[in-house]
Amino acid sequence: MKFVCATVLLLVVIIGANAVDWQSLKSMEIEPKIPTIRHRNGPGGRITKGETAGRNQFPYQAGLMLYVNGGAAWCGGSLISDRYVVTAAHCTDALTTGVDVYLGAWDRTDKKEAGQQIIFVQAKNVVVHEHWDADAIVNDISLIKLPVPIEFNEFIQPVNLPQKSGKYETYADESAISSGWGKTADSEKGATDILQWITSPIMKNSGCSIWYGGIINSNQICIKTTGGISTCNGDSGGPLVLADGSNTLIGATSFGIALGCEKGWPGVFTRITSFVDWIEQHSGVVNNGL
Repeated sequence: MKFVCATVLLLVVIIGANAVDWQSLKSMEIEPKIPTIRHRNGPGGRITKGETAGRNQFPYQAGLMLYVNGGAAWCGGSLISDRYVVTAAHCTDALTTGVDVYLGAWDRTDKKEAGQQIIFVQAKNVVVHEHWDADAIVNDISLIKLPVPIEFNEFIQPVNLPQKSGKYETYADESAISSGWGKTADSEKGATDILQWITSPIMKNSGCSIWYGGIINSNQICIKTTGGISTCNGDSGGPLVLADGSNTLIGATSFGIALGCEKGWPGVFTRITSFVDWIEQHSGVVNNGL
């Protein structure tokens, strides 16, 4: 099976809910969700058949313009403190110069938008998980350290990490919200201008793994994409947040099937509860529930 990172188009395999022919599956591509910008393949991921976000609906949403080898690609991320953004490793593993971090944005193309800030971060201030494996798409997480603490306001607020615990819920059958500027349809050429969002049911990993030939592990979390309501190219690294009003970050968009975002294959995310210790180690950010 061919995998391509989010900073390089990661194609995901989308298959039916029936039994999978693994030999056939291996010839398909699993795609991270990053769109192509300026003639380079970027990370894959987008929101298809979603809704337009309200102006301050997701103040923790970050947008990332990634600079690699003279080109650029678009990803998402989540602000977890006044200094750190969490995103996918496949978005940041090939940075050459750095990344523009968009905070407080709604229309990402409107640089005069009230509340929008764009902060350049050098590649040396990005921490990619030391066991990130682009072929297997595991440990798909990274941290971006802002050069100075950001000031919170009505447009910019951090998301909540899951409380640190010895045991975590799987979140199966709960609802979660995904957001981002990814493609709004498979027919689109690139990321959209205006922030979009969807609400989706969380799947059991056992059910999700059937679609992907058994490659889904406990450090990942999946959503159903019934009716083509899904993340897509350009949404990579972006937030998956519980829809219970707690603003708890439970996932970072990782990959989907290369056949298309509207084909009904589960969307796969990095499971944040598996990495709360790693996040604390590298950023000092932790939710002890105090």
